[in-house]
Amino acid sequence: MKYKIKKNDEVVVISGSHRGNRGKVLEVLRDSCRVIVEGVGLRKKYIKKDQNHPEGGEVERESSIHYSNVMKVVDFDRKRN
Repeated sequence: MKYKIKKNDEVVVISGSHRGNRGKVLEVLRDSCRVIVEGVGLRKKYIKKDQNHPEGGEVERESSIHYSNVMKVVDFDRKRN
């Protein structure tokens, strides 16, 4: 399967609960046909106490979404040249 969406591309979410959100692609997971988009699909991850994080706590991270739910944003100024 050919992927047209690559890392650092600007995309917009076209379906799902995050429809209309824009962001930059942080990672493309080719095995599972998913992408991680900056600021989309935030999930809370709980961290155990350790030397690096003595308090422990929670961190929000982006979760992956299926690549068919995003569309690459075309920059018309760049396309003309």
